[in-house]
Amino acid sequence: PLVFTIAMETGISLVTIGIPLVAGLSVVHGLVPPHPAAMAAVGIFKADVGTTILYSLIVGLPTAIIAGPLFGKWIGSRMHKEVPGEIAEQLVQHKEKKDLPGFGNTLFTILLPVILMLIASIANVALDQASEAAKVLRFIGDPVIALLIATIYSFFSLGYARGFNRDKVLKFANDCLGPVANILLVIGAGGAFNKVLLDSGIGEQIADLAKHSHMSPLLLGWGIAALIRIATGSATVSMMTAAGIVAPIAASMPGTNAELLVLATGAGSLILSHVNDSGFWMIKEYFGMTVKETLMTWTAMETIISVVAFALIALLDLVV
Repeated sequence: PLVFTIAMETGISLVTIGIPLVAGLSVVHGLVPPHPAAMAAVGIFKADVGTTILYSLIVGLPTAIIAGPLFGKWIGSRMHKEVPGEIAEQLVQHKEKKDLPGFGNTLFTILLPVILMLIASIANVALDQASEAAKVLRFIGDPVIALLIATIYSFFSLGYARGFNRDKVLKFANDCLGPVANILLVIGAGGAFNKVLLDSGIGEQIADLAKHSHMSPLLLGWGIAALIRIATGSATVSMMTAAGIVAPIAASMPGTNAELLVLATGAGSLILSHVNDSGFWMIKEYFGMTVKETLMTWTAMETIISVVAFALIALLDLVV
């Protein structure tokens, strides 16, 4: 609604405003824990969550700027799209002031699990590992515990603090189960697909090929994820499957940076979104574009994110 409202009020092309938003969301989807796919890859590669988040910010911010505002401004000047009529009518009919939570409160609630995981990573470096403080910080910074703490906190910051009673908060929590179930189903299917591929022996074949070709694990992870993404259309499935295939190979190569491997696999999983990706059709319908226009905007943006992110990951690998 925010994108559509701004486009209606300013007359700026919906593409110019929308591309930066979806670019940021896509970067988070593929690169930044605690997104489910990224978290799954962290577990498969046995990477440190806090360090992965730090690297993802270093890589993700410039990537989002290039694929978002810069590309969005360029393509928006060549493709002016108005807000679709049906959506415009809904915005006019429901244009009313609502009692919304404050920006600072909302932002802190969203970032709380990330903050806790970063604190745990800092504690691993700065504190004595045997100290009680380090143990406590590692506990609250564990991804599952951090997300649990943030969820409970949100009941108060976005629920009780705004006057909602227990029944209302419970209803909100129950309404979230549907979308969560879909995410778990996709992740489970991705894990099953990964297991089928590994049991079929393809992982060993790729491992042998990689060893003989002396290919960088980062490039291998990115490439395999990209191929699966193009074939299946699912970033989550491609990231998890590629991680499962590449993890044994990376383990046999000393000096491989597990955190950057998570990011490289995530970057590959975003490339070339096209007609077999549900996100492609969602963007097409919301922005009122044709298939050709969606390929020129959304598909191009996703590919820019993938390539730019991998280039930055490769550069970061030289200094960490």
